[in-house]
Amino acid sequence: MLAEFGEFLEKIIASTWNMLNSSSPWIIFSFLVAGLLHEFLKPEKIQKTAIGSGKISGVFWTTISGMFIPICSCGTIPLGISMYYSGAYLGPTLAFMTSTPMINPIALLLAYGLLGKEIATIYLITGFVAPMVIGMIANKFAGNELHIGLRNKEIKQTQLETDEDKEEDSVSTEPLIQLEFEEPGFWDKIKSGMRWSFTELSVTICKYTVSGMLIAGLIFNVVPQSFIQDYLGQPGFVSLFGITVIAALMYVCAVGHIPFIAALVASGAAPGVAITFLMAGAGTNIPELLTISKMIGKRAMILYFTMVVIISNVVGYLTNRLLMPGFTPVLDYNQTQHTISYANKMIISFPDWAQHISSVILICYAIYALYKYIKGKTTNKAAV
Repeated sequence: MLAEFGEFLEKIIASTWNMLNSSSPWIIFSFLVAGLLHEFLKPEKIQKTAIGSGKISGVFWTTISGMFIPICSCGTIPLGISMYYSGAYLGPTLAFMTSTPMINPIALLLAYGLLGKEIATIYLITGFVAPMVIGMIANKFAGNELHIGLRNKEIKQTQLETDEDKEEDSVSTEPLIQLEFEEPGFWDKIKSGMRWSFTELSVTICKYTVSGMLIAGLIFNVVPQSFIQDYLGQPGFVSLFGITVIAALMYVCAVGHIPFIAALVASGAAPGVAITFLMAGAGTNIPELLTISKMIGKRAMILYFTMVVIISNVVGYLTNRLLMPGFTPVLDYNQTQHTISYANKMIISFPDWAQHISSVILICYAIYALYKYIKGKTTNKAAV
């Protein structure tokens, strides 16, 4: 019994490690970019743009920019959170965090070659419309999460790690940014941004990202991949809602899972499966939902997840209505091989050693966050 439990635990750790390796270099890269954004895009500047307001144009530009960045959903977390804490409204933030992992030029090219022009066209349209809808609804129905000034006015420039027991509904008249009389130099700004990103943001992000991947690794082993393949491969039995739930619980990369989806469609799954799985799987996952809930707000997380589920189901249903019956999977071997070859040239891959080092760094940050949490609880009990 103990040996079986140890083997099961080993499988969970292995699955989590594999997921970390696939995303950790991009997360580290995102920390670098997030530090620069935080330092150079000041709230007073962002608030003068469409991104720092409830205008549709702000949602539009973050959606478009996200569609051209080939980063997975975990990699977008530092960028999205940095945008939000720098003064961007919730709508543009969620639009960016939706469009970036959901679609990019490489994924679109693979979809065209492996899934066909009909599904690829629907995928392209959905990759633009879904983030736009999510962003506009977020701006319309968000409460205190609409922007950082409403959510928590006690948050200062470099203060992301707050007391979770007092996190909600705290109000202060203190400004978000403490302005200095002398403008720091270019390199001073870079140092300040990196210090904030790799001492404040990284600790908080990794706490939720690593724990979320542990949960995903547990689910991955409780629900075997073979069962998922069999379930999705039976179009008469599969419900689009069931696909949405499975995809949301899995760690899905749009580029990495398109061949998997193409194989399912070729084996008889309905074409709506491809769109629904790509949208729900690439658009959200457990680490991202945990981070949004803790660092922006539970209402924002529920709003985001609900809209992804609804839109992915609606688009999947409409795809089946448009293309079935009579849909024929792509079987042109020459075209498929040419597309894959061209897409592989565009994919940025990291060597194994870089993936392992990046994963170790994220785990160390998560352990440090756990240490701070335990130390804080112990100190509070001692004070009482």
